[in-house]
Amino acid sequence: MISLVQTLPLTGAVVVSTPSDVRPAGARKALEMFAQVNVEVLGIVENMSHFNLPTLSPEIDIFSRGGAERTAAQFGVPFLGSIELVPAIREGGDHGLPVALAGPKSPPARSFLPWHKN
Repeated sequence: MISLVQTLPLTGAVVVSTPSDVRPAGARKALEMFAQVNVEVLGIVENMSHFNLPTLSPEIDIFSRGGAERTAAQFGVPFLGSIELVPAIREGGDHGLPVALAGPKSPPARSFLPWHKN
């Protein structure tokens, strides 16, 4: 990846990580690599943060929670938010129609389009 970063004129990057404390090691490597090549990190997003069952009110933290936020704090970069584990997000990606375009005001799209909270 470092050769790609050195080839393309990048002005900023967003690092995507999982919520587990184990997996953000990849995010840490990306943060260190971007620092090494002087690419500003705009923030970190935590993917697959939690899962909501329609019949239950509490969220389920399948892959733990907060690892990306702790990594962001450790490296002094903004934590941009978390994206819920939602089948519609995967399905939209599989079919080439992201949820943010298919239904910008739908609950799954709100993670990607924060200005559509209502």
